[in-house]
Amino acid sequence: MFTKLSRDITLAVREGGSGDPEMNFRLRLAIDKAKGNNMPQDNITRAIKRGTGEGGEGPERLDEVTYEGYGPGGGAILLQAVTPNRNRTASDVRAAFNRGGGNLGESGCVAWNFDTKGVINLEIDEEDRAEELGLLAIDAGAEDIIIEDGVLEVHTAPETLLAVKGVLEAEGVSPSSAEISMVPKTTVMLGAKEAEQTLRLLDALEELADIQKAYTSADFPPEVLSQYQADN
Repeated sequence: MFTKLSRDITLAVREGGSGDPEMNFRLRLAIDKAKGNNMPQDNITRAIKRGTGEGGEGPERLDEVTYEGYGPGGGAILLQAVTPNRNRTASDVRAAFNRGGGNLGESGCVAWNFDTKGVINLEIDEEDRAEELGLLAIDAGAEDIIIEDGVLEVHTAPETLLAVKGVLEAEGVSPSSAEISMVPKTTVMLGAKEAEQTLRLLDALEELADIQKAYTSADFPPEVLSQYQADN
């Protein structure tokens, strides 16, 4: 996990052109995520320096790569990778798809079905409170809210994520996550067997060292998802 978080920080510095989180939106999000996962400050500082090339080492060679494919049952899968070795990562991804009953597709085969959004998640037990916070988020510029199973999910444009997050935090609540995400435009409901197979495939893909995040358009039956989470 720390390796993936470090790479995200390093790439944010390189792509954003600054090691200052106040001047680099992507870096600020990467640091917030690292701190949320209890990553030590020394690790964060080293990752920033690798991005700026401080210490005479030069910027670390990392490439952002997107992989696309389908899981069992036809759910689209979109992978974001950060890798120092494209060939190795492509081979690992293809093998994971094959073992998991999915298919690695061509570039662009599923990306059209995903929108880039800011996504904020808050665990709110009281539905009235969740609705109140959701309305505040809308007033602050959020595009949509979803309240389900004690979780308030807020969707924003990427550029308004931090502003909306700040408004919610001013209400005394701390998001469990706040990040730029790929949200499917349409979803595919899977049967029980295909749902479990797809969940196992997604786990296998996210366990690969170079995969930062896996997204899917698959919709899982609640009972299958609950049982899978309990077993794993």
